[in-house]
Amino acid sequence: MQSENNLDESLQLREVQELQGHTDTVWAVAWNPVTGIGGAPSMLASCSGDKTVRIWENTPTPNTTSPSWACKAVLEETHTRTVRSCAWSPNGKLLATASFDATTAIWENVGGDFECIASLEGHENEVKSVSWSASGMLLATCGRDKSVWIWEVQPGNEFECVSVLQGHTQDVKMVQWHPNLDILVSASYDNSIKVWAEDGDGDDWACMQTLGNSVSGHTSTVWSVSFNSSGDRMVSCSDDLTLMVWDTSINPAERSGNGGPWKHLCTISGYHDRTIFSVHWSRLMAHRIS
Repeated sequence: MQSENNLDESLQLREVQELQGHTDTVWAVAWNPVTGIGGAPSMLASCSGDKTVRIWENTPTPNTTSPSWACKAVLEETHTRTVRSCAWSPNGKLLATASFDATTAIWENVGGDFECIASLEGHENEVKSVSWSASGMLLATCGRDKSVWIWEVQPGNEFECVSVLQGHTQDVKMVQWHPNLDILVSASYDNSIKVWAEDGDGDDWACMQTLGNSVSGHTSTVWSVSFNSSGDRMVSCSDDLTLMVWDTSINPAERSGNGGPWKHLCTISGYHDRTIFSVHWSRLMAHRIS
């Protein structure tokens, strides 16, 4: 790999603007997937230890070449503890926010006004992560209670829990859906990644594969996972200071004789000297950011 002093100019990051407003740790940000296209202003959400979610939008600024970002809404007085994760539905109309108060709130964007339309309860304590499926019909949450919950979107803004997945032995730090299929992965304090899919009769969900130390996996907490745009590769990051790239050439819901289709492709190490908390695979290029 190239040294920091010899990076391709296309990978150089430049600060455009610092967004201020939260009064405590900002835990996560999420781009609205249908904004920033065809002239529509880009929009993102941020969530914080201050119990709020902020909606940011960039708008053209006269006499400047760079649009200016401004806070358009503050979503508050719903969560009573840290908001740890936020995620937009694929159509950009709904925002899910997961909190240490053991709830997940669903917000609807109606003409720029955000209304809390549902509060999902069930986890015993802190909810650590939330993720929408590619179809927008399923939502996954995970928490300190070692469980993963799958919710199905029902008519009338109702959400029904269709499965509670028990497989991890410690906190579940993150859930992430496959970009094209109803396949879910979860990352945990137990050093493993689990791949979940509906079983053969479609009545319940089951663990199809566990990526752990026994299969050249991480040796400490796995904090984050991300798929490439086609879904045939996945990258994970960990408290063990490494990134790991996983590869599959067949449907990731299918079992194979050796326990599953995901294979350890390579390990990237020696670049971070402290815990790697987050990783994201670019949707446009082969690059990853950690």
